[in-house]
Amino acid sequence: MTSDTADAKPRMPETDPSSGKRPEPVPRTLGRRVLAAVCGTMLMAMMALTVCDVIGRYVFAHPVTGATELTEMMLVGVIFLGLPAVSLDRDHVAVDILTDRLPGWIQPWRELLVSILSAAILGVISWRIWIYAGQIASYGGATNSLRLPVAPLGYLCATAGAVAAVFMAVVALRDLRR
Repeated sequence: MTSDTADAKPRMPETDPSSGKRPEPVPRTLGRRVLAAVCGTMLMAMMALTVCDVIGRYVFAHPVTGATELTEMMLVGVIFLGLPAVSLDRDHVAVDILTDRLPGWIQPWRELLVSILSAAILGVISWRIWIYAGQIASYGGATNSLRLPVAPLGYLCATAGAVAAVFMAVVALRDLRR
């Protein structure tokens, strides 16, 4: 099986603890594939930059200028660009120490509450990042070594967070219809 056919198959989330059944598959849309490609490319660039920086630092005694800044900015981009897809797929990290012990009839209500709270929290975080990015833009904030502007990255993060908040609200509505 080629990777193209594997990517075309819908993703099957793990079993729903409340009913013991598998939820309906989440199709992989073009948008998710593009986000995955962008995030994967950024991760590969981070890896290559780190390798070049380490080799330059320890072999040639001349590190890559601004490598830390670029790595930090790409890492922020990967995290925030991945948020919408993770939110829609409900693939956030979860610790089930207590929730597995709750009765099955509580699970759908718990999932609904978590989705609503997650949407609200992501919305507030996005709003605050947008305001902070505006403050940074007002004084022309830039990185130390490369003098790259920081505000556009803040606006990207705020936008991706807002999209993730909308997706969490969609997940909450989907849970409510169940």
